[in-house]
Amino acid sequence: MDIEIAQLIVNGISLGSIIALSAVGLSLTYGILRLSNFAHGDFMTLGAYLTLFLNTVTNLPIWVSIALSSALTVGVTLLIETLLWAPMRVKRATSTTLIIMSIGLALFIRNGIILVWGGSNQRYDLAVAEALTFAGVKIPLYNLVVVGLAIVAIAALHYLLQYTKVGKAMRAVADDIDLARVTGINVDRVVIWTWVIAGSLTALGGSMLGLVEAVRPNMGWFLILPLFASVILGGIGNPYGAIAGALVIGVAQELSTYWLRSEYKLAVALLIMVLVLLVRPQGLFKGTM
Repeated sequence: MDIEIAQLIVNGISLGSIIALSAVGLSLTYGILRLSNFAHGDFMTLGAYLTLFLNTVTNLPIWVSIALSSALTVGVTLLIETLLWAPMRVKRATSTTLIIMSIGLALFIRNGIILVWGGSNQRYDLAVAEALTFAGVKIPLYNLVVVGLAIVAIAALHYLLQYTKVGKAMRAVADDIDLARVTGINVDRVVIWTWVIAGSLTALGGSMLGLVEAVRPNMGWFLILPLFASVILGGIGNPYGAIAGALVIGVAQELSTYWLRSEYKLAVALLIMVLVLLVRPQGLFKGTM
């Protein structure tokens, strides 16, 4: 295999791991809450900037900063759930209304970040790490960390969904919310857990993106298309499918730069999403949890 292609595949796996974490959160919020959240990418950005603040201003170690950033982002998502999404569910707002509100929320978060942190690129306070070389392919240390953290987080999510009462309740609500409520499942509790999981994974994804590139206000917005493409490719509402879709999208985007200019990477994600909607709209896997 051409070393350049192998290098792009390695880079794509790293990018796909980051997309996977956030795509899982997006898939959960749609599968359980029926919310297509276009602010999801900006929650990634918020997580990255909170990590930046904790790491560079309060001088906390990067791993402590990432953990605290996830907790703070969860707090923000729960606040928005209380102030915005819960009242809209009571009013039975249409999906179009919710989409428009989520776009407005995305703009609010992004401009709030610019107001507080400015619009310039910034970086975490990280020690310089030498890249590892394997068969001529250079693998940056932090890319390995990103993949490792993604595997651990996804394994923890799998355990929660499959082997805990909360996970089983979430799957029941995703299948039929009215039936779940009738059978005695506390739907409000499931909603809170959904935001906790989605918020923490999304913030983790944003923080990991900051490990491998500069932190900037629009970093999450430019990933919103690959996020939705991953969810659609894997099957809407299926978190495991979102993971597989994210890896495909990540590798495809990076491989495309072998033939195309890097500016066209988002077009590759769009093309895959359109083809899936035309050929197999249900995605690669069944769209349920």
